[in-house]
Amino acid sequence: MIIVTGAAGFIGSCLISKLAKEGFTDLILVDDFSNPEKLKNLDRKKYSQKIHRDDFIHWLRENQRLVQFVFHLGARTDTTEFNKEIFDSLNLNYSKNIWNLCVEFGLPLVYASSAATYGMGEYGYNDDEDIIEKLKPLNPYGDSKNEFDKWALAQTTKPYFWVGLKFFNVYGPNEYHKGRMASVILHSFNQIKKDGYANLFRSHRHDYKDGEQLRDFVYVKDVLDVCYFLLHHRKDSGIYNLGSGKARSFLDLVRNVFLTLNEKPAIKFIDTPADIRNKYQYFTESNMSKLKSIGFSQPFHTLEEGVKDYVKNYLAENNYY
Repeated sequence: MIIVTGAAGFIGSCLISKLAKEGFTDLILVDDFSNPEKLKNLDRKKYSQKIHRDDFIHWLRENQRLVQFVFHLGARTDTTEFNKEIFDSLNLNYSKNIWNLCVEFGLPLVYASSAATYGMGEYGYNDDEDIIEKLKPLNPYGDSKNEFDKWALAQTTKPYFWVGLKFFNVYGPNEYHKGRMASVILHSFNQIKKDGYANLFRSHRHDYKDGEQLRDFVYVKDVLDVCYFLLHHRKDSGIYNLGSGKARSFLDLVRNVFLTLNEKPAIKFIDTPADIRNKYQYFTESNMSKLKSIGFSQPFHTLEEGVKDYVKNYLAENNYY
């Protein structure tokens, strides 16, 4: 059995499809399963059982002998949520419980960290574990991910194989349910179809022009390839970046949406919402040398390739992965 927490979510549901395509269908899906929009991500998926996240710790104690691997992707990911108690419960303490059981039962663990841990990038975007104590995330979500990374590194007993993946700006199918937190690609696609133009945030810094804020956008299918690699690798434990390795502008992103739709670009700029303006990352770019150094050699999608596949084969057809 392979465990996938956050199974009804964006990356989790895509991972279920990836594993099934590779012949792994004895899957245990963990989530709260209360959102009907998220449940659409699981339609026609192959798996063995669904377990509510509140029941999972007990279930794992009772069934640990049957489990081979744990992908812990479940988390509260809303960067605009500022209730620290929610993150302490769902992201920090819950993850500690899963970690401790993986130690107790000898289970390999891959868990989701985040590029949000890097804050404004004062210390760069290198997955050097020596700088993790110094990082200054910009919101409670980033704090919760960094606090768990720090806690994991400080443990004297660890799973025999464990990896924390610092996801950068992941985009792709199965994010229809994410609302405000969905990728700019999804929002732009919907707005282009509705209004004929797309909005982007205006720059509020003199050193960046409007729309030229830079992010490391990584296609979800590349994320899945890394997860699948780690399922078989099971050595070289640690914390790794997971991005494309190349920063691109939001203008590049949206222009490629228009291109795929065979539409002339029409882009308007709006103020960045006040509640996130002072905590907005203007640049992220993952250093991917560490992951490559342990043997992951598959090429990632370029931004052009990823956007084209996502828009043409999923958004335009309302398809799921």
